[in-house]
Amino acid sequence: MAKEIERKFLVNQLPFDLATHPCIPIEQGYLALEPGGHEVRLRRKGNLYFLTVKSQGGLVREEFEVEVTSTQFETLWPGTKGRRLEKDRYLFEEFELDVYKGNLQGLLVAEIEFENEEKAQTFPLPQWLGAEITHINFLKNRNLLQYKSWEAIQKELGM
Repeated sequence: MAKEIERKFLVNQLPFDLATHPCIPIEQGYLALEPGGHEVRLRRKGNLYFLTVKSQGGLVREEFEVEVTSTQFETLWPGTKGRRLEKDRYLFEEFELDVYKGNLQGLLVAEIEFENEEKAQTFPLPQWLGAEITHINFLKNRNLLQYKSWEAIQKELGM
């Protein structure tokens, strides 16, 4: 499996207009969630489809991803019922911004991927980033499914 090295941050206020940046709609659902362990995720990213296995973790996680056909995706998608979320992903040069939809509307998360742990630790963070959530387990996508609203997550965070 490949390693994913990523830091995540809440975003309280955007210093730019999202309409000027490319956006990809994402639907993802979970086929399997091992408690405290691996997850098997199905994702539609624009017109592309992926099956992903990820390990539990913080800054560094194991990740294996394969592209699947739309037919394979549609065949497996019903198995994710009750374990789905939607978001729009905005693409920037150094990071991606996820704007959650549905019951998680209001949640904004910036993700920054790195080629190694040293670069992850020394990266100069933009001023507009909020609290780092890389190591907050209940804010991982797989765990967001349990929340009925962004307000409930804010309450959990004491915001």
